[in-house]
Amino acid sequence: MGTMKAVQISKRNGPLELVERNIPEPGRGQVRIRVEACGVCHGEVVALEGHHPDMQYPRIPGHEVIGVIDQIGDDVHGWSQGERVGVGWNGGHDETTGLTLDGGYAQYMIAYADGLARIPEGLSAVDAAPLMCAGVTTFGALKHSSARAGDLVVIQGIGGLGHLAIQYARKAGFHTVAVSRGRDKEELALKLGAHRYIDAQSEDAAKVLQEMGGAKLILATAPNGQAIADLFNGLGANGEMVVVAGSGDAMPLSPVQLLNGRRSVRGWTAGQAKDSEETISFSVLSDIRPMIETFPLERANEAFERMMSAKVRFRAVLTM
Repeated sequence: MGTMKAVQISKRNGPLELVERNIPEPGRGQVRIRVEACGVCHGEVVALEGHHPDMQYPRIPGHEVIGVIDQIGDDVHGWSQGERVGVGWNGGHDETTGLTLDGGYAQYMIAYADGLARIPEGLSAVDAAPLMCAGVTTFGALKHSSARAGDLVVIQGIGGLGHLAIQYARKAGFHTVAVSRGRDKEELALKLGAHRYIDAQSEDAAKVLQEMGGAKLILATAPNGQAIADLFNGLGANGEMVVVAGSGDAMPLSPVQLLNGRRSVRGWTAGQAKDSEETISFSVLSDIRPMIETFPLERANEAFERMMSAKVRFRAVLTM
């Protein structure tokens, strides 16, 4: 059996360590993937800090995986060696990639066949990787919202999630407004497809949105509870706020704010393999791509630190 390079977490709150490990063998219902690229996501914090109840160490993180099927286990049907595939949070068989199953910070990984998404030719591995989490999360939140073409849809935050959400919202036919603090991201927001940019630092964004008729949907992509709450009153009647950014800080909202106009707030996370395929298909059809910085596997620590400090524009991707 050969060996491979991998980056693992050896213990709770431990560092990311570059190691040599045996190349894994697929079991029943599984395939082995030769990893080409893996996105670096804030969700890796769950693995690092051991928040999942079934977390065991050492664990290889990474749940934005793109690669090629290298070997097929028993009882796997409908997949062939050499097929391009992607794996997101859902690793199949009720397993979670990078948490209960080793993920994509490695040259090879194992995934269950029911967790695989097909990746079309013509979409590079590094462009596809962030779509397996950031893409499917924002696309799914918009698709499953109550907003319809022509409705006023607001994207709060222009980062790893928000820069994709703006593109999806515009291409889906929404009246797209981007909200962030300061003017430094205005030009980019408009270039990505926003019809209008609101600087929440110099303007009362909620008031501006009410003057525009009130938002049907506010998609909160920046992990700041207070900033999200400040924008809530920009919703119109029967409007909804969907939160996709993980944050441990409080999001202060009063019951009166919910009752006024029968407005609502809920969360949304990444979906199943079929949701990833829908996201990929729409992205290819609409020519939507993430803005990325690439790092070799050996620089995983640097990539993770730049992502956590919001220095990456806008998604970090490891290449093998």
